[in-house]
Amino acid sequence: MSRFKMPTAYTILFSLIIVVAVATYLVPAGQYDYQDDVPVAGTYHAVEQNPQGAGDVVLAAFNGFYDAVDVCLFILMVGGFLGVVMKTGAVDAGVSNVIKKLGGREKWLIPILMVLFGLGGTSYGMWEETMAFYPLLIPIFLAAGYDAVVGISVILLGAGAGVICSTVNPFATGIAAGFAGVSLGEGILLRIVQWVVFEGAAIWYVMAYAAKVKKNPELSVVGRGHEVLHTKAGEAPELTGKRKGILVLFMLTFLVMIYGVIPFSDMGLPLPELGWWFPELSGLFLVSAILIGLIDRMEESAIAEEFVTGSADLLGVAFIIGISRGITVLMNEGRITDTVLHWGEDALTGTGSLAFILLVFLLYLPLSVLIPSSSGLATLSIPIVAPLGKFAEVSGALVITAFQSASGLVNIITPTAAVVMGALALGRVSYDRWVKYVWKLIVLFVLLTMAFLAVGALLGM
Repeated sequence: MSRFKMPTAYTILFSLIIVVAVATYLVPAGQYDYQDDVPVAGTYHAVEQNPQGAGDVVLAAFNGFYDAVDVCLFILMVGGFLGVVMKTGAVDAGVSNVIKKLGGREKWLIPILMVLFGLGGTSYGMWEETMAFYPLLIPIFLAAGYDAVVGISVILLGAGAGVICSTVNPFATGIAAGFAGVSLGEGILLRIVQWVVFEGAAIWYVMAYAAKVKKNPELSVVGRGHEVLHTKAGEAPELTGKRKGILVLFMLTFLVMIYGVIPFSDMGLPLPELGWWFPELSGLFLVSAILIGLIDRMEESAIAEEFVTGSADLLGVAFIIGISRGITVLMNEGRITDTVLHWGEDALTGTGSLAFILLVFLLYLPLSVLIPSSSGLATLSIPIVAPLGKFAEVSGALVITAFQSASGLVNIITPTAAVVMGALALGRVSYDRWVKYVWKLIVLFVLLTMAFLAVGALLGM
């Protein structure tokens, strides 16, 4: 008998679309009354069923693309940018030089980079933006003797641990705090301690796995089938002055990207705010690609050809993002999103403080699978859940901590998260291999979160 082979990310996502479509026939349709696009607690009512048929299933992915076109274009621009950069040989030369200088101390890249990504995650919700870093860092860790899972983990788990423990993240904590009627600073001490613990646990987990794989490559969850991406020091091009200049512009592009998306005013920092998002970031990578091509003295036709080729390399990732967004679109069209939320409202009513906050966390786990957007989930649910906490003597700040912990936790493993599926596609790691690798850390995060929430409820934080 042939062994079971895990289906591709596309099949997994289309299967979920079909499951959601079937659910629109079985789950009662309903809606809340909305005021300024925010649901009003206690106003849920039944509405006419709008089941999604075969045609809607086919169109779901296309509607998802329309909904996520800005993210998809950003991914293609990053691919084109990297295509031009890689043609210059600057990255290969730079990676070879870094590995040579580290001289066996490559393992320290793991905690350093994870802390940096963790700071981005906890401060401004660095998540979709991390997609630009996978094609850059995965080859570096492969060249250092690790597997693709290590490269993915440094970014995904580093930023993910930060997002789970969002301290001042305006896209999760900030939006939720506004709807809960509390300040961004309430509950921040608990979240800071939580971030230190979670980031430390993630770093320990990744470093332990990385050391095991480097010592015995056969223990890798994906095997050693990625050597084609390795940068061999003997074959690497020379790090010339021109290539150094390209690398400076290369890194400056990423720094500008990070600065451009940070909402300094929402974080209370007196710095000029650019307010960029995916359209502006796409333009940034396009302009940088052209400048790097000119510095390398490429012909106009060569720049265009390498840019298109690089974009094509990430086309599969753009497909995955669009398809995954189609799941949420189908739920909304089937009018079952508010029904699921209403079930949670019924389950939470009349519980004590400890039971309430733990139930809130457990409720948000499946909700985060169905609605991967933290800002979207906050907008839909916090206006309903936060007022219920008052009856259970649970602060709005603790409700927010439960919400963002569940949302961030689910988003590092769920197949409905575009970043997870996109990162795995870039690293050529199948979804089942990722689950096999990360499930123990997920269990640890769940237990730690419940412990933090229990302490917060008992201390009235």
